[in-house]
Amino acid sequence: MEKMGTAIGGYAPDFELPGADGAVHHLSRYLEQFQAVGVVFMCNHCPYVHMYLERLKQLQTDFADQGFTLVGINPNDADRYPDDSFDNMKTFVTNNGLNFPYLRDVTQDVAHGFGAEKTPHIFLLNRHGILCYSGRMDDNAEDASDVKSTYLRDAIAQILSGTPVKPTSTPPIGCSVKWRISGLE
Repeated sequence: MEKMGTAIGGYAPDFELPGADGAVHHLSRYLEQFQAVGVVFMCNHCPYVHMYLERLKQLQTDFADQGFTLVGINPNDADRYPDDSFDNMKTFVTNNGLNFPYLRDVTQDVAHGFGAEKTPHIFLLNRHGILCYSGRMDDNAEDASDVKSTYLRDAIAQILSGTPVKPTSTPPIGCSVKWRISGLE
């Protein structure tokens, strides 16, 4: 598959997606309200998402009053991976007490536009919709207590303080995005 997506320094693709909360969510509206928006491609079944879930929720709590929000997006093919269905997303939100919106990318256009490769794969945007960071949350998925580099936390703080984001990317770690197979509709 040809590598697609948004380059660091490029404008992220706008989206309008249904949320597990019953509302329709627009990236442009988040950019109007927040200094920084973290878009995390995730799903219901990936063990890496489960390892990072509490840390993602903590980031949302820590930075919510400073002009930051997370937005989760599930791009996985629910026909082949029924655990990732929209109904199961609603259950996932309730069972895990998500404190950020969780959206469904049925067409996978948003995931392609961003260049999502894994779940979780995080893209951090500034208030202008420019991609400032892409990759993983930190350097230790398995053990939160042994994290040495907090890539996403640092990048959020850098955007909020107006300093350049460094590093701008890290290799994402997690399960592959479950793309639809062409020709199977």
